[in-house]
Amino acid sequence: MTSSSRLLDVRRIYAEPAAAASPRGQDVLAQWPEATVVPVESHWRIPELHGDEANARRWVRIKTEALVLGEKKSLVTRPNGRSADFIAPSLANGCAMACVYCYVPRRKGYSNPVTVFTNIEQIGRHVARHVHAQGPKPEPNQCDPDAWVYDIGENSDCSVDAAISDNVRDLCDLFRMTPTAKASFATKWVNRDLLDWDPRGRSRIRFSLMPAETAKVTDLRTSPMAERIAAIDDFVEAGWEVHLNFSPVVMTPTWLADWRLLLQQLDDVLSPAAKAQAAAEVIFLTHNAALHEVNELWHPKGEELIWQPRLQEAKISQNGAENVRYRRDLKAEGVAALTALVREVAPWCRIRYAF
Repeated sequence: MTSSSRLLDVRRIYAEPAAAASPRGQDVLAQWPEATVVPVESHWRIPELHGDEANARRWVRIKTEALVLGEKKSLVTRPNGRSADFIAPSLANGCAMACVYCYVPRRKGYSNPVTVFTNIEQIGRHVARHVHAQGPKPEPNQCDPDAWVYDIGENSDCSVDAAISDNVRDLCDLFRMTPTAKASFATKWVNRDLLDWDPRGRSRIRFSLMPAETAKVTDLRTSPMAERIAAIDDFVEAGWEVHLNFSPVVMTPTWLADWRLLLQQLDDVLSPAAKAQAAAEVIFLTHNAALHEVNELWHPKGEELIWQPRLQEAKISQNGAENVRYRRDLKAEGVAALTALVREVAPWCRIRYAF
């Protein structure tokens, strides 16, 4: 495990009793021996953290000082088909970073610090059974030509999670020994301890990228864009499969020119090995009216970029949530323009999907 002192100064650990008593829970508690342990019945229902509008003004402080231990009660692997073939049960929920567009707080409420799920053995057994039941992948698809791809970080950032517990490493170790499947997760934080894991190509890390000036406003507490880009070659050399997330695409007044500069930087600095295995997802911004109201309480500057009613329209997302996206015509033009720009400036970067 690594130190996450730049992101975490844990003062209170809210813990379900069974989670605190488990081996993984004990490992986490040992990292912050001076923290106050607060017993809770459920990691979903903690009034001091969730559902209280006053918490919005303490958004970053809660993410810094609070940690939650719980058990993942429902173990379900869901079909996906975009980023991965399947979404595995989460190893954690919430994040220590503070991206203004993050969808996870929409579901759990307000700051949503990291919840570590301590029943990792149970989660691992579930995933192993699911992988075994699929057998070999019968034909290539946009997720991967050979392996079933399992996203293991839908509700958190696994690079940060790996600095708190060994959950992510345990699951990546499982996939390292699994010839028919691979793990996948997106990240905005460079955790160089992952370079020692020897994943042997069975884990895919997807570095999320956007123009640096936009990220300074929207991606709070994350690794700077230059640091993310500088890590790509090192992760490829260490045996990781490295893909890119061009996400979210925020249509600022200079967005296309800013993306040209970013793509040119990638083309200039990435090694031939990194380019040879690169692929990207392109995802334009989706936002949410309730999250907009919360963000106005703690980071209104970010909302100036991402809340643009004259450019946006209502959208029902795949999970049934009522969100907003760029107008259909505007977004179609944007997707076409950015994918054309990738083909022009970084033709080595295959686009797996764009929407």
